[in-house]
This record gives sequence, C-alpha cells and structure tokens, in this order.
Amino acid sequence: MPKLAANLSMLFTELPFIERFSAATKFGFKGVEYLFPYAFDAHELKAELDRNQLQQVLFNLPAGDWDNGDRGIAADPSRVEEFRAGVAKAIEYARVLDCQQVNCLAGIVPEGVSHEHAEETLIENLKYANKALEEAGIRLVVEAINTRDIPGFALTNTKQALRICNAVGSDNISLQYDIYHMQIMEGDIAATLSSTVNRIGHIQIADNPGRHEPGTGELNYHFLFDYIDSIGYEGWVGCEYKPATTTEEGLSWLQNYNQNKE
Repeated sequence: MPKLAANLSMLFTELPFIERFSAATKFGFKGVEYLFPYAFDAHELKAELDRNQLQQVLFNLPAGDWDNGDRGIAADPSRVEEFRAGVAKAIEYARVLDCQQVNCLAGIVPEGVSHEHAEETLIENLKYANKALEEAGIRLVVEAINTRDIPGFALTNTKQALRICNAVGSDNISLQYDIYHMQIMEGDIAATLSSTVNRIGHIQIADNPGRHEPGTGELNYHFLFDYIDSIGYEGWVGCEYKPATTTEEGLSWLQNYNQNKE
C-alpha cells in the first residue's frame, strides 16, 4: 500500500482547520498536505504536526487571490514579481514545517496572453523557483490540471508537464501526478505512471466522475494502489478528494482495501 497523506483542504472539513490534524491521526494517516498554509502562523501549524506525529508532505506556492478565482500565477507575465515574493514566503513556511516539497500551480492563461507566452513565463518562473528552493533543500513539483474543472489552465497534460520540466533542466523539479485530473485529460493511467515514475515526485488521488473517494467512480484503485507499489514509487500519495457524504463515511474505502489485503 502506498504512503497515504490526508489532504486537509478537502478531508475533515466538518471540523475547523486546526482540528483536522488530530482527525487525520485518528484515521491512521502519517502525513498531511493542503492547498496553502499562509492564513496560519507557521509555528502553530508545526505544533499541530508535532502533537499528532504527522509529516508535512506538501503545500502549494502562493497562487494569487484564490477566493476571487486565481488558480496560480506562474504563467502570468504581469505577475512575475508577485510570484517571486511567493517563492520566498513558501520557503519560510517550508523551513518551519520541515516540508521537503512544494507544488507550483501554473494558473489560468490571462486574457490577451498567448499560450506560448504563458508557457515561456511559466518556465522562467519555475527556473527561478527551482533555484531558490533547491538552495533551501526543498524539492519543486508542478501539476497538470484538467480543463473541465479549471477552463483555460496553462498546464493540462503529462507530455506538456515533462516538456516544461525538461526546459527547467534540473533534477530538483518533478511532476505532481494527479490521477483524477489526468484520467479526465488523457486516461491510460497505469501506462503513464509506469513510463514516468522516475519523474514523479508526488501523486494525488480521487475517483472520476465527481472527484469523490476511491470506489465511487470508474477508476480501479485496488489495482492502481498495487500497481503503484509494483513500479517502485516510494513517494507520498495525497488523498485530495471531496467526500461524497462525510469524511468518516467516505474513509470506509481505506478500511475495505486493508481488509482485502489481509
């Protein structure tokens, strides 16, 4: 079974955010991830991690004004300085949280900007972020996202993500492979995982359709979890899904999986 991390932005939302750390521990998670830590004091978050013996697995670089529709700013030529300031902020938090990996969200291609210009901007921003993060001992991942959930997103498939990572030209950058997003955009999940496993730094899961827990849709996660183990992936797998009902009821998939493996 891969190492599973609870995504606290999507799981245990019945509770205040700070209380979700202990809930994750209660259900057996050893690692956590979430979208952003920046609304909280880093030392307060670290205290919760330590209290619950959890590892901070991942969070995102600052991504603009999320509540007003931003989904990243790395592909926006007009916000390069804002992006660079966000890299510095992420490093500050990662050091306190002992988080060894952060994700970059490319964002939506701005109106009036060509896809080519947006990708060029993304590559240059990733070069800057990767250099700063590598000097701090932190790895960088970059994520492709489906255009059904986020129309106009600048990075949408594995081939493009690999091309961009190659353009950055560093062993410190790798893919964040989200199975839900890539099932929508390209399918062929097992073959892609196998062919790119050495370029993947983090995996996230949700079923499709609905982005709910494993077992609610078309993906065979019993097969995929065993397959991920078989190809030698040793990183974390983030449970970034929206529970169909409550988090606790939804986590029955994990209990069922474990029982079937006994």
